[in-house]
Amino acid sequence: MKLSVVILNYNVRYFLEQCIISVERSLKGIDAEIIVVDNDSKDDSCEMVKQRFPHLTLLQNTENVGFSKANNQAVAIAKGEYVCILNPDTAVAEHTFSSALQYAEGKDHLGALGICLMDGTGNFLPESKRNLPTPKRSLLKMIGRTNSKNGYYANYLGEKDKGRVEVLVGAFMLMRKDVYEGVKGFDEDYFMYGEDIDLSYKLTKAGYQNEYLGSLSMLHYKGESTQKDTAYLNRFYGAMRIFYRKHFRSNPLLNLAVNIGVQFAKITRKFKERKRSVKPVKCNEVLVFTENIGLLQKISGHFDIPVKSASKIILERATFHNTLCVFDVDYISYGQIFSVMGALKNKQNSFRIKPPGCNFIIGSDRSDEKGGVLQL
Repeated sequence: MKLSVVILNYNVRYFLEQCIISVERSLKGIDAEIIVVDNDSKDDSCEMVKQRFPHLTLLQNTENVGFSKANNQAVAIAKGEYVCILNPDTAVAEHTFSSALQYAEGKDHLGALGICLMDGTGNFLPESKRNLPTPKRSLLKMIGRTNSKNGYYANYLGEKDKGRVEVLVGAFMLMRKDVYEGVKGFDEDYFMYGEDIDLSYKLTKAGYQNEYLGSLSMLHYKGESTQKDTAYLNRFYGAMRIFYRKHFRSNPLLNLAVNIGVQFAKITRKFKERKRSVKPVKCNEVLVFTENIGLLQKISGHFDIPVKSASKIILERATFHNTLCVFDVDYISYGQIFSVMGALKNKQNSFRIKPPGCNFIIGSDRSDEKGGVLQL
């Protein structure tokens, strides 16, 4: 078998359903499997998988064992030559896996391969490619200085470029299974956050090269699986402490600087969260890209602004503003949707997707906020 796609789920039933649908479309023609690991979700995620995707491998944990342990469980039973770690709040394009595998097989000493992530508004997520978070880089990031080419993010590569990077994001990491196992996979000292940084660094130290392929884009509803509360802050910055303890020579001055930086960042982030006022997107119309009249009628009943059907032809102009775009994947592919979102971003437009065979539309209007689901 060529590829095993591992999806770790925790209470994101509708996002998981879309993710699996997009992955299955992308795996056509590839000898592959999908393994879903559930960390004791309290919604009906597992029931949905059993009913709609009974052919998949489903591992059900009776407690939340964390990101690292759950992914390691799945990779241990994976049959693929390659494995891809994938978040459930993502969607991939139809050619993603064939193109990623082709690129990976052309690289000697490949560690992990990452691709370009966009959020629900069509904007690029800079964590798609990062530099190693040395204490200096991390402290600069904590105080908001991230634009340097040698800073926290790998800004020496453009969004659509390709090349070597030090750190990739765990929302999509493709690598050979034997390479993953050779560095002992994700470190289970991390419960959530920091695991992808640690694995990326272990791969580099083992002599492998991590690669970023910006020509491939995917959707990541960042923020859907977690809430930005005190527990989140403690886990996020606690993970950085674990990383420095494991990989950097300890000294009192470094420990003090890291601890001060972590506390400062936590206080600053809390303050920003309280003070932040985000102006909601106000759309004047809904354009539904579909040939399904029944779907159009269902959607019309949920909005008090004009709802119109639209064809793919108008996307060639792509000049509209303040519009809620609803994409029917039975009519327009995920790859086309991602291109449209990128072209129409930052123009006061919102985007929703109606996955095939589903009775809901799904989307997000902010990169750091839980996405929304509208059941039809």
